[in-house]
Amino acid sequence: MDSQTQDILDYRGLKCPLPVLKARRALKQAQTGDIITIWADDPASPLDMAHFCSTEGHSLSDSEEDSYFIFEITKG
Repeated sequence: MDSQTQDILDYRGLKCPLPVLKARRALKQAQTGDIITIWADDPASPLDMAHFCSTEGHSLSDSEEDSYFIFEITKG
């Protein structure tokens, strides 16, 4: 991934803790400053992603569509 490249990862249908574990794996391959976008529909995802990003030093922006959450994570 080039710096600032945005990947979209669709984790809808996965239950906790899989969206966070898969996000961690994707971010290990990313460069500092890269952005990944994750779609998830697990109700625990907003809390899990916020905790994961704060403990790992990543920036998180999130929003919600009709039936799923959108997380934009910038690797710290």
